[in-house]
Amino acid sequence: MPHAHAGERRGIDRRFAAGTVLNLAFVAVEAAFGALSGSLALLADAGHNLSDVAGLLLAWGAHRLGRRPPTARHTYGWRSASTLAAIGNAALLLLAVGAIGWEAVGRFREPGPVASTTMIWVAAAGIVVNSLTALFFVRDRHEDLNIRGAFLHMAADAAVSAGVVVAGLIIRFTGLTWLDPATSLAIGAIILLSTWSLLREAVHLVLAGVPRQIDLDEVRTFLEGLPGVEAVHDLHVWPLSTTETALTGHLVKPDPEGDDALLQEASRVLRERFQIAHSTLQWERGEQDDSCPPPC
Repeated sequence: MPHAHAGERRGIDRRFAAGTVLNLAFVAVEAAFGALSGSLALLADAGHNLSDVAGLLLAWGAHRLGRRPPTARHTYGWRSASTLAAIGNAALLLLAVGAIGWEAVGRFREPGPVASTTMIWVAAAGIVVNSLTALFFVRDRHEDLNIRGAFLHMAADAAVSAGVVVAGLIIRFTGLTWLDPATSLAIGAIILLSTWSLLREAVHLVLAGVPRQIDLDEVRTFLEGLPGVEAVHDLHVWPLSTTETALTGHLVKPDPEGDDALLQEASRVLRERFQIAHSTLQWERGEQDDSCPPPC
């Protein structure tokens, strides 16, 4: 199993490296052709893609930091770096939205000529590059918010590039150059929508909120149903990272019979059924301590 985990980690590292190199090369090409063609839509998309390169590097760095072993100062290691990276990615995207909106408003005031043919071909290349990069992360996007952020960026970019192609075709046949900044504003709106859910969930995890895939009431019901357990209190579930979850709780069980075996079984079920990797359960022999106010 350790070999499988090591191979999986190397695979993710290779995907991050390939996606970063591919997108960095495309940013250089897109920015150059955007400047030559006078297309703000291309320049806006290049700026967004550059923020995605930074986002990929941020996510990649956090993924590697999360694998560092625990120390006396960081007893859980650096696992929470992935959550901070998700927030950083969302912040980068919000900055990109602001820059795109500012430039688009300026272009509405002072419209300029647009080389629609160049705009179409470069954006078409963007569809290929962004779609390919998104495929690098499609398998792991449901299990890791950090990787999901990278996937969403790439998938949104592919859709945005498709919009630029459509705008370029319309400009070519109608001469409506105002569609270029209008497309830029649409790009900003798409980025904002895709970023909001990422930011909201990342902030929720930073605030030690229960991960969205875990039903706390279901966890409580399971623990209360353990043989001999009369009550559960001081139950807390929080994220250690974008992929690992911890739990602590007090179980009221007056009869000490079978305690060790029961704890082992409870930990196994919490791990396999609820994906809670780190659980700490404490027995109490007496009545529930009512000194702790709700939600304890």
